[in-house]
Amino acid sequence: MNNLSFSELCCLFCCPPCPGKIASKLAFLPPDPTYTLMCDESGSRWTLHLSERADWQYSSREKDAIECFMTRTSKGNRIACMFVRCSPNAKYTLLFSHGNAVDLGQMSSFYIGLGSRINCNIFSYDYSGYGASSGKPTEKNLYADIEAAWLALRTRYGIRPENVIIYGQSIGTVPSVDLAARYESAAVILHSPLTSGMRVAFPDTKKTYCFDAFPNIDKISKITSPVLIIHGTDDEVIDFSHGLALFERCQRPVEPLWVEGAGHNDVELYGQYLERLKQFVSQELVNL
Repeated sequence: MNNLSFSELCCLFCCPPCPGKIASKLAFLPPDPTYTLMCDESGSRWTLHLSERADWQYSSREKDAIECFMTRTSKGNRIACMFVRCSPNAKYTLLFSHGNAVDLGQMSSFYIGLGSRINCNIFSYDYSGYGASSGKPTEKNLYADIEAAWLALRTRYGIRPENVIIYGQSIGTVPSVDLAARYESAAVILHSPLTSGMRVAFPDTKKTYCFDAFPNIDKISKITSPVLIIHGTDDEVIDFSHGLALFERCQRPVEPLWVEGAGHNDVELYGQYLERLKQFVSQELVNL
């Protein structure tokens, strides 16, 4: 979240222009793009070019496992999509909605490392206004963005819902919860999730107002797929209580991962993060 003063927050929420403007002021921090996508003459093949800011940690051989393309959302924006083939025998594909202030270029190395370790392929996308995606980041565009990504994953690659794990991190839990509340999938993973925008800004908020943004707390009970929640106990951006509140509302919660001492941006650096994901994907999903 941006560092707005208390008076500015009061102005936003007491005299709100609309939920979308609240969301854009509080939540979205698109970085300068760390990659470009170049299309060939046929218009069907896209080439990924990473800048130094992408911090690519692998050789060009690993980059060959990444396929990128553009697709259009119901709002008319063109969003960049990335399919990372991490494992030739992967049963599941993560539909990954990344956190704030990053784009696909910065996430590409992480995707290869994560997917190869938990034996999953990864499909991700940039929100409107992020990376090579057009338009502006808004709450409504978030929902249209993930809907377009879901459809592309289903139609372009023929991956069935029972083989898709919907994964959202931080702000990415917002489109993930919305999608999972409408479509059944193999599972849902929520990494450092928020209950709603207003509850982040004002922790004592007990109900969802009509102008509140990102109301995960009101949607999560509609998810019929198994839900794994991961949250750091010392999260300085989205308090640990958000993860607990969402866990209590789940229809089909699995054992959560509360990472003792972890903050908002370092959960994945703790060993139990990978251990929990491996166990969930390779063992628990088989019996759910």
